[in-house]
Amino acid sequence: MKKKLLFSILVIVAVAEGFSQCAMCRAVLESEDRVSQAKGINNGITYLMVIPYILVAFIGYMVYRNRK
Repeated sequence: MKKKLLFSILVIVAVAEGFSQCAMCRAVLESEDRVSQAKGINNGITYLMVIPYILVAFIGYMVYRNRK
């Protein structure tokens, strides 16, 4: 069970890293020569997106453990 949970979290983080910019942010950042700024925004969006999934997974695990 723990291995599946860890694997799922790693997959979500890996996929989120590649597709975390919205179309408008990507268009603005690609039009300028600011690669470090684009990486910073991409990492910030990924961080904000992953935390709720981790919290929901943790709460789901706690409910599952208490019911079993």
